[in-house]
Order: sequence, then structure tokens, then C-alpha cells
Amino acid sequence: MGKRRKAALRAFGLLLVLAVAVLTLRKNLPDLGQTLDVLRSAHPWWLVLATAAEMTSLRHFALQQRRLLAGFGVRMSVPRAIAVTFTRSAISFSLPAGSAVSAGFAFRQFRTAGATRRSAGAVAVLSGVLSGVALLVMYGAVVLIPRGGATGNTDTLILVIAMLVIAGAVFLLDFLLSPRRPTPPPDLADEDPDETAGRIARSRAAVRRTWDDLRRLPKRSWVLSLVHATVNWGLDFACLAATAAAFDIDVSLVRLATVYLTVQLVRQIPLSPGGIGVVEVALLAGLVSAGAGHGPAAAAMLVYRLLSCWIIIPLGLLAYATLRRGPKVPDTPPLQPPAMANHR
Repeated sequence: MGKRRKAALRAFGLLLVLAVAVLTLRKNLPDLGQTLDVLRSAHPWWLVLATAAEMTSLRHFALQQRRLLAGFGVRMSVPRAIAVTFTRSAISFSLPAGSAVSAGFAFRQFRTAGATRRSAGAVAVLSGVLSGVALLVMYGAVVLIPRGGATGNTDTLILVIAMLVIAGAVFLLDFLLSPRRPTPPPDLADEDPDETAGRIARSRAAVRRTWDDLRRLPKRSWVLSLVHATVNWGLDFACLAATAAAFDIDVSLVRLATVYLTVQLVRQIPLSPGGIGVVEVALLAGLVSAGAGHGPAAAAMLVYRLLSCWIIIPLGLLAYATLRRGPKVPDTPPLQPPAMANHR
């Protein structure tokens, strides 16, 4: 009965989102022929920049996971971290309950790399917490940009180029600060949750464990992880801005960032795998509400979702094949710290 109720709630939520979109777009739905004409008129260099921004964004999501693992004394190569990121993204976008399956896949990959159960779970939880904070930081940074610019002018070009330069600098900084020898992890023993406790008690215990895990992490690890997460969101937004510029959409960066933030919040509602269908409708409605033309808005939505979602699915399958063929690391706990060592 619980599953049926959840399915009914998801269906109701999906219908609600669609109803809001229809009210926003009523009598103004983009014509298919007009959309195809706009797609053919896209400025190719903006599309190149959008693609570069999105692929670099995924790399920094992988680096965020890798940096958190390193904080717990677990080493994972950059290529393997990127392969795990593409695979789990493809899982999240394509399967029912994809987010949960994706988290389980990442947990197993962290364990294979040498993390304890507690450390692997801590990486998954802390990654989500820091990503949420980073999204708000990114939005606040865009709001501080002087108003008056439009996505099709120099402001967007400066934004995209600046984000790519910052991404390269952060990658170099992460490389320079990475230890050349395995570092002992924080003292983080496995714990079995108390199944007899109530839901509120378990939630409080989970929050307390997350806070304790964050405090045990070296400051360098969680700060760099937060920076990677912020760059990840910034590059994904830069992809949307460059895509909008490719179709001459004249919307200020602040309004575009508000649309982007709203879409990301809608995406968190598990109405469909990866938000497919819901995100497209919400993004289209947001762009039109912000003042974009209907044909350009539809074209920008299609290209952005192609780069940020649809193309990730086949790339994730290829990445999964490389993980299957790659060497298997024994599922053992990481190196234990020596007695009396200071890990903070």
C-alpha cells in the first residue's frame, strides 16, 4: 500500500507541474517548425563553449567525490572517479528510483576503493550536503554580478570563460595539494544504526553523525570539496547561459540564474528518473516567463538537456564498461592510523 501511495503522490506531483507549465505556456506553446528553424540557426561557437562547460562540470563533480574520499584516507584515480561519475549519472537519469540506485552504486565503488562502510556512507551524505550549500553559493555569486547584461552579449562570454579558467585553476590547486603518500584517515569506525529507535531519533542520530564526520575531516578536504561543488554548479549554469546565447535569448544572467535555481529545486522532487519530462517543462516555462521567445526557449531547452542529461546516458554505459574491465581492488578498509596520531 505504501508503494501505491508513493506512486500516486508522484503522479499527482507530475500532473501539478504539468498544469503549472500549461498555465504558463497556454496559447504560446512553441511551434515545432519554428523550433527546428531556430536550432539550425544556432551559433556554433556558443555550443562548443556550452559543451566544454558541461563536460568540465562533470569532472569537478568527480573531483568532489575524490577529495572527500581522500579526506578519509581512500585514494581513487581521476579517470576512475570520472568513470564512476558518468556511470552513476547515467543510472540516475535512466532508471526508476535512479537516485537511490545511483547512490548504492557509488557506495559500492567507494567500498571497492578501500573505504569502510561508515566512510563510504559519510562521503555520500557529505557530498549531498556540500552540493546543496554550493548551489546557494553559486546563485549568490551570480546575483552579485552587475545588472544590465544579457546572455547573448559579452557578459555571458566573460562568465563562461571565467568559469573554465577557474575550473582549471581549481584542478591545478587540487593536484598540488594532493598528498604524494597515502594519509591516515580519521578514526571513523563502522556503526550499525539502531533499528529500534524512532524515526525522529534516527534522524537526529544521522544529523549528529554527519556533523561529526565533517568535523573529523581535514579542513583542506571539505573546503576543496565545497569549491569543487561550487565550480560544478557554476559550469552547469554556464552551459545553460552559453546555450541561451547560442539562440540569441536576451535574458539577464540574474533572471536566468533564478530560472536555473528553480529548475534544480524542481529536479529534487523524485517524480521521474533524472527529472526527465519535468525538468524540460519547468525549464521551458521558466525561460518563457523570463522573456525568451518561444522558439529560442524550446531550442535552448533541448540543447541544454541534451548536453546535461541525454548524452550522459550512453557515455555512462561506456564508462561502466571500462569499470567492469578495469582491475578490481579488494574490498578492504583503508589504512588505519598509527596510535596517538593527530588527524585534524
